Amino acid sequence: MTWKTLRVERNEAGTIAQVRLDRPDKRNAQTLELWDELRRVGVALQDDPTLRVVVVSGAGHSFSAGIDLGVLLGQATGASTPLPEVELVQHAFRWLRESRFATIAMVQGYALGAGCQLALACDLRILADDAVMALPEIEFGIFPDLGGCAWLPELVGSAKAKELIFTADRFDAAEALRLGLANRVVPRHQLEAVTAELAERIAAKAPLGIAAAKRAIAAAEISADEALRVSATEVRKLLASADFREAGRAALEKRAPRYQGR
Repeated sequence: MTWKTLRVERNEAGTIAQVRLDRPDKRNAQTLELWDELRRVGVALQDDPTLRVVVVSGAGHSFSAGIDLGVLLGQATGASTPLPEVELVQHAFRWLRESRFATIAMVQGYALGAGCQLALACDLRILADDAVMALPEIEFGIFPDLGGCAWLPELVGSAKAKELIFTADRFDAAEALRLGLANRVVPRHQLEAVTAELAERIAAKAPLGIAAAKRAIAAAEISADEALRVSATEVRKLLASADFREAGRAALEKRAPRYQGR
């Protein structure tokens, strides 16, 4: 497929996809078209059994400066096409959280508003040391409705999430790491290499186990009992899988396992 606002690239093995926002002259500000393409990319990638990791990034100097101001101000004045249903826009982000494969946000420069929420949708976040994040929606009379209110509290706690949303304060990469929002902070020139190495490591792991772990961790947001219930259900499936048997053979033969996702 060809895209107008995104670039989608695969590694040679097909196990890693990089979805890159491609509006560098606009600091990858998000538009209706970008949301539609991002949602459709998610649908397409879900059907690929070879995929293990998706890296989300932004072309140029910034990850994403948020919603394109033309879209936002056009909504406020009634001068632009009405936004689609919020739930539909949320699907442009939600698939990153709900997919069976691991997802990593590779963040440099600005990750503001919808850009910050896009990073929050991913399982992991690797930040360059020049990254600046914020959820400034409250300044425009709205709030982070694309996932920020769902995913930020689980990372930083309810009270800190409220503070960041209520004040719209910007925070740098070091603060993101201190809060637990960033998994790693690296020098800007090392961002691509560090993210690629992490993606390769994860892509080599058992894909069924990663998918099951994501479901169990998501269940923990409901309750510990629900996470335990999901864990028990999922591990029974894994114990019967071909990948579990392959892991055993590989251990005996002292080699790396060759997982097939079955």
